[in-house]
Amino acid sequence: MEILKNCPICNSVEQAEFLTCIDHTQSKKEFTIVQCKSCGFKFTNPRPDTTEIGSYYKAEEYISHSDTTKGLMNRLYHLVRKYTLAKKLQLAARLCGIPSTKNPKSLLDIGCGTGAFLKTCYDAGFKCLGIEPDADARRSAINNYKIDVRSESELNTLQIESFDLITMWHVLEHIHDLNVRIIKIKELLKPNGRAIVAVPNCNSLDAKHYGNKWAAYDVPRHLYHFTPKDITTLFEKHGMKVIETLPMRFDSFYVSMLSEKYKTGDVKYIQAIFQGILSNVSAIKSGLEFSSQIYIIKKM
Repeated sequence: MEILKNCPICNSVEQAEFLTCIDHTQSKKEFTIVQCKSCGFKFTNPRPDTTEIGSYYKAEEYISHSDTTKGLMNRLYHLVRKYTLAKKLQLAARLCGIPSTKNPKSLLDIGCGTGAFLKTCYDAGFKCLGIEPDADARRSAINNYKIDVRSESELNTLQIESFDLITMWHVLEHIHDLNVRIIKIKELLKPNGRAIVAVPNCNSLDAKHYGNKWAAYDVPRHLYHFTPKDITTLFEKHGMKVIETLPMRFDSFYVSMLSEKYKTGDVKYIQAIFQGILSNVSAIKSGLEFSSQIYIIKKM
């Protein structure tokens, strides 16, 4: 286990305990989330180091790495995923144009999991490359989709300013070297390139409702727990700017289903759907405080 002495955003050493959460997915151990007294950023501390964290992903329930369809929740996840993959492709095309032989577009998907999004973009004509640290997920992506997916260590071998679009779908919260990764993203983007970063929002109504049972805290795999302000501050620190924020409306329902299970021991679908609706309605009224959000980012 490692302990962060400094806040990853503002470097302050002043921290206070925020919540204690259980790892419901794998170890069943308790982990502490602290909050920076200076900027308010929340992060898991202490946390498994880079040599330990891999074992916490070895669970069939961890969908992005296993592609399991066992159980109603997982089947619903994969049903919704077909729709969201199409929407993600539309967003990618809007941000950097529709690729063609005369106008090829390069896409880097960091933390591509088993490769579904990367395959969708590849079939649409993008020149695609994936980075995935988990060997099993990486092997699955290569074997199932015949796409180019490499280990995380190869991220540092890529040519600078070589990508039109860099995507991280629910990945940034998993990265140990947070600031180093953002510097690398900026370095790899073309001057007019765009980054898509999607993360849970711990300011959402469902996060407040479920407290330490909120599934998107997902300790210890989620090392950081972002708000929109945190994302803006973090990227501006490295000379990048959030230019657009978009909702991920389905996340409130899936997260609420898992949270109900953690809270009661059973998935109460009606309560979860109701809470998901409340969270989305609250987000619309408050101005983008959805359960998860997409941030479109460019170099300053």
